[in-house]
Amino acid sequence: MKRRNTQSKSDILEVLRTKNTAMSHDMILHDLSSPIDRTTIYRVLNQFLSDGIVHKIVGDDGKQYFALCHSCNDHKHHHNHFHFRCSVCGKVDCLNDEINIVLPAGYITEHFNGSISGKCNKCT
Repeated sequence: MKRRNTQSKSDILEVLRTKNTAMSHDMILHDLSSPIDRTTIYRVLNQFLSDGIVHKIVGDDGKQYFALCHSCNDHKHHHNHFHFRCSVCGKVDCLNDEINIVLPAGYITEHFNGSISGKCNKCT
């Protein structure tokens, strides 16, 4: 389904592109240059997720983070990888090495969400 491009979508996408890291709803709200209500941000992020523009990371802190997938040629997230959240600065990075997980017979992987926390290279 073709979705309408709105200023809110453009602004949120620009924040994600500019920061080049996974961001929580609150981080996006803080970095927006124009006022967008919380509900609209959630709706746009869920549309981006549904359309394959971003992928969602659930951090070890329980927050949801959203990141653009820069390593995919068609700009859609289609591989599984771990994510690293710095316990000092809070930055969440995609660790882009693909992970293959072997499941027992009869199980099929549809989505993988792996999160590691510690200190990033700037905070150590």
